Amino acid sequence: MLQKYDDRNKNIQVFIKDRLYPREEAKVSVFDSSVQGGDAVWEGLRVYPEGIVCLEKHLTRLHESAKALHFSDIPNKKEIKAAIQKTLEANEMTDDVHIRLTLTRGEKITSGMDPRVNQSGPCLIVLAEWKPLVYDNASGITVISSSQRRNAPQFLDSKIHHNNLLNNIIAKIQANVAGKDAGLMLDERGFVAELNGSNLFMVKDGVVYTPFAHACLPGITRNTVLEMCKKEEIPIVEADLSLTQFYNADGVFATGTMGELTPVVEIDGRKIPKETTLIVRVLKLFKNSIRDYCEPL
Repeated sequence: MLQKYDDRNKNIQVFIKDRLYPREEAKVSVFDSSVQGGDAVWEGLRVYPEGIVCLEKHLTRLHESAKALHFSDIPNKKEIKAAIQKTLEANEMTDDVHIRLTLTRGEKITSGMDPRVNQSGPCLIVLAEWKPLVYDNASGITVISSSQRRNAPQFLDSKIHHNNLLNNIIAKIQANVAGKDAGLMLDERGFVAELNGSNLFMVKDGVVYTPFAHACLPGITRNTVLEMCKKEEIPIVEADLSLTQFYNADGVFATGTMGELTPVVEIDGRKIPKETTLIVRVLKLFKNSIRDYCEPL
């Protein structure tokens, strides 16, 4: 599904490094590491009137990703929260908002790969937009398995939430060409990893399953579903799962900040049931409890 332009975002203010800029002036240098090598980390945040969903977990993952990439002078959580609050207040945003939070390694003194030429400290970007959920969660989405594999730890650890997303983008291009909503990515062994932009779950015989987070991102929404199922005593298992198992599932759904919980109704032309009792229960539980995970600034 193609996201649409929202006219409310025409005059938004964007926070870059240390101040707000009007949308038309919101730019980073051609020497910024995100431009030169995709050398940055990011988080997607969902805003409700009650606050930001799982904010502390998102900021922890941002910090851990930046540490793994050996960033210098990483802004602390208090500083990041202040930048987020300043951005939301400037735009008068309280609901139906998505934030793309990015931390780049910063500006280089000369172009090149070597992080030692990054001598100005990191650059924090807070891009808040009025944005509804990316998918139609009532109708569900169709997906196609991609020839592009998801990174395994020996190539690029999925625990680092980095901006180098070309393999995911290639999978999305393949889905676009096929007329589907998303690309289903396998790991290097051939087991299901995730969609190009969200995690996957399947239901079979009263049990909820999800792939091990070896090659997939251990998503915040994914973790919320794991916690929710355990709390509600819904059987849930992490496992190596094949495409054949997903084809024959009683139900499949995707999880992510951009879409929350989305039924998958077709994989590689195979129809997947959408109204399975357990699927309906899990989706309803999430919808009714998501605001309990909101954290005020």
